[in-house]
Amino acid sequence: MSTVCVWDLPTRLFHALLAVSVVALVVTAKVGGNWMNWHLRLGYLVLALLLFRLLWGLVGGHWSRFSQFLYTPSQLWAYLRGHGSPRWSVGHSPTGALSVFALLAVLGAQVVSGLFSDDEIAFFGPLTRFVDGDTVGLATWYHKAVGQWLLLGLVGLHLLAIAYYRWVRRVRLVPAMVHGDKDLSASLGAVPASADGWRPRLLAALIAAACAAFTGWVVGLGHP
Repeated sequence: MSTVCVWDLPTRLFHALLAVSVVALVVTAKVGGNWMNWHLRLGYLVLALLLFRLLWGLVGGHWSRFSQFLYTPSQLWAYLRGHGSPRWSVGHSPTGALSVFALLAVLGAQVVSGLFSDDEIAFFGPLTRFVDGDTVGLATWYHKAVGQWLLLGLVGLHLLAIAYYRWVRRVRLVPAMVHGDKDLSASLGAVPASADGWRPRLLAALIAAACAAFTGWVVGLGHP
């Protein structure tokens, strides 16, 4: 067995912040009232987090890069039949990759629709003034009636998958996302580790700051 850093610190922090933010978004949306102010702020935070993950997927640690978990349909089918490469379990497996991309897409759609939504009471997205009423109505309908349920469904599937791996396949996925390391079989041969020193962390901090600044600019568009 050998221990390899698979999930770098920026990826782990992204995952933790996103998980907490999504839970808080659901709670604040259900409670309503003045809590909607926090719902808006959390939505802006998720926008910044998603932008960060998209950029980090290009320049981040080895196993966090999208290029490391882009699978073909034939590879996915092989994995589902139990004939996949053992190396596919180091980072995101084919099914794990599907989950990641689906969550990013649905979260992105939910955040963008929120930017154009209006509850016609007291809260509205910062970009509503740039589109007509029909577009605002469509965005609001998707945000409330479609997007939130898609998101909750994917989160539920994500949790079920973690439980399945833990109790059926005896594979614990959560610890590696906490400390970043995985114990790998020597039969896998040399497995590259994700760089996780001060240089990539500094790069991640700069990218995060840029994403936060861009998000602030988008929010500011609603307040000329």
